Amino acid sequence: MARGSPRERPDSLQHIQTIGTRGSPLALYQAHAVRDLLRAADPDTDWRVQVLKTTGDAIKGELKDFGGKGLFTRELEEALLDGRIDLAVHSMKDVPTVGHERLVIPAVLTREDPRDAFISLQHNSIDTLPDGALVGTASLRRRAQLSALRPDIRFCLLRGNVQTRLRKLGEGVCEATFLAVAGLNRLEEQARITQAVPTELMLPAPAQGVIGIEMRRDDEDLREVVAGLNDRRSELAITAERAFLRALDGSCRTPIAALAEMRRGQLGFRGEVLSHDGQLRFACADGRALETVGEAYDFGYVLGESLRTEIGGRITFDD
Repeated sequence: MARGSPRERPDSLQHIQTIGTRGSPLALYQAHAVRDLLRAADPDTDWRVQVLKTTGDAIKGELKDFGGKGLFTRELEEALLDGRIDLAVHSMKDVPTVGHERLVIPAVLTREDPRDAFISLQHNSIDTLPDGALVGTASLRRRAQLSALRPDIRFCLLRGNVQTRLRKLGEGVCEATFLAVAGLNRLEEQARITQAVPTELMLPAPAQGVIGIEMRRDDEDLREVVAGLNDRRSELAITAERAFLRALDGSCRTPIAALAEMRRGQLGFRGEVLSHDGQLRFACADGRALETVGEAYDFGYVLGESLRTEIGGRITFDD
């Protein structure tokens, strides 16, 4: 990779790398955050952001009816493979657990707050929702978890980016909704959060709150630069969570939650699987001292396999 200050040579001679992203405000924030980190790590390269539209951005109905995970990443990965972009920035909770053999994720950034945010203009918390309240969400996990806590709650489909969902809430489409605390923090919309839901009440989606950077496996020079951004604690945590998800399902058709946290040298893990109505709930928890990504993967995968064996046929998995 060429070196030297970009101020000392014309732009046409500067090495250019293109970062692909979705076009939502949150996706753009994440891509620009990655760009800024890369500029600091390698100021000799011209890092540029390019917006691509994904299938998931155009869907109006339930994601599970259109193929589930991968709808927000497929076009970005295709652009990587054909060379239109050099890097893709993802919310890791949207990334399928089985990737393309020619692609790799050499870095994940430090995890933001993984909790769910309960948002309502009328009610202060989940507990204060009135009987039969209408909650808007597209997440099967959130629906199942809330149904387990409050079987009386009704649901409507609420999709779109953060701003769209907040606007619909303000228009009275529903009485409350959920968003990720991480996304609201990144967009400086913390004031919108009515209640940051404790993970003891609602475990988040696997890898929620983590930004990942994907690239072509054979681009070794670029991979060295990107790998310098990797946060090891976050990598170990989401590796275990995603392995748990892969062992159980790997799509968005079954309500699955997981959270791994490094404390006192051990990776503490909690995971759960629910029926769609929330009336069946199977959970596991464990902790282990880990040093490698491979160990983290095996840890999460074994927990997922054990929980699936415990569940037996009581919950249907749509693989």
